[in-house]
Amino acid sequence: MNILLNGEPRSLAAPTTLIELLHAEGLRERRVAVEINGEIVPRGRHADTALAEGDKVEIVHALGGG
Repeated sequence: MNILLNGEPRSLAAPTTLIELLHAEGLRERRVAVEINGEIVPRGRHADTALAEGDKVEIVHALGGG
């Protein structure tokens, strides 16, 4: 299946959950904010949120610093 990830086309095996995508991107253990098709997905729903053909996924993660 094809999605847009942060504005870039990405091909994924179907079915894929949001947590699987985060793991593949090396972001599973990081604090991230995720939006799918304009709706924020709470962290507690990452594991059971399935991605679908054409989804627009935006992932933002915080960078530490000081």
